[in-house]
Amino acid sequence: MAVKKTVDTSDVKLSDVPGEPDTKGMTEDNLEPASRVEASGALIEPTIAEGVDVEHPAVDNTPRKGQPKAANQIDFNDPSFG
Repeated sequence: MAVKKTVDTSDVKLSDVPGEPDTKGMTEDNLEPASRVEASGALIEPTIAEGVDVEHPAVDNTPRKGQPKAANQIDFNDPSFG
């Protein structure tokens, strides 16, 4: 399994002024625009999608595991469910 690095935020100083973002003055991230759409309607931004470690214990990469077919059909408004 490849180890993915996390972003080092140790140099980010919290704002002393309420309402001011902690990221004020930082350079804007240069993400690629979304290039595809999943069946769910989610826009996929490649840079973000590639950076997600789906094997990480905090990420549920099978959120519908254990659900019966009927529950999935109902939740996704499947017209073939009858």
